[in-house]
Amino acid sequence: MNIILQQYIPVAEVIAKTFGHDCEVVLHDLTVPQSSVVYTINNHVTGRQVGQSFDHLVTEVLLSHNFTNDFSANYYFHSDDGRLIKSSTLLIRDQEKKVLGALCINIDTTRITENINWLTSLIPDHPTHLPNSIYKQEDTNTMEHIQEIANELIERIIGNKPVEKLRRDEKVEMIRFMEQKGIFLIRGTIETVAEKLNISKVTVYSYIDEIKGKNNKG
Repeated sequence: MNIILQQYIPVAEVIAKTFGHDCEVVLHDLTVPQSSVVYTINNHVTGRQVGQSFDHLVTEVLLSHNFTNDFSANYYFHSDDGRLIKSSTLLIRDQEKKVLGALCINIDTTRITENINWLTSLIPDHPTHLPNSIYKQEDTNTMEHIQEIANELIERIIGNKPVEKLRRDEKVEMIRFMEQKGIFLIRGTIETVAEKLNISKVTVYSYIDEIKGKNNKG
């Protein structure tokens, strides 16, 4: 593990021990996006395993309305079995200010919600509200920052192998991964991928259509 990321392991442990059994902390190495998870504690919350990839980095962090200063705090998503998870993510940079990793805190709100529902039942007609993720309105400086991070992820997904030696199926698989992770939701990424893979934008779109077609059939 990168030495900078290793320094965050005690941070992860102290957060998990402070907030208890329902608090999961996940450490990502974003230099290897396809297998970014390098450390977890209390991973029963979402089932994250070392060697897995990131899930919510683009859609719930980079494109969130409250992403600022390299972190997004208190956004929500549902686990595979329907539990509401409260999450916060902090990006980690190296000495050259490039995004190296991410520290994610996931809290299972089930017990909290059960207690709220019980208390609410004692106060009839008491309103309840759960916040939803809202995509960020495009601010020029913010979007440039997000595009910079997306470009770094794209470079790492493609890797150092000469693009002229990549087979078609290898390019399609890379684009499949990017599409699944929401990278193409960020403006300008289609053009960046086309340039990096030395193919046209039309070809990138055709690959995406092909991927979506296979997913729909599946």
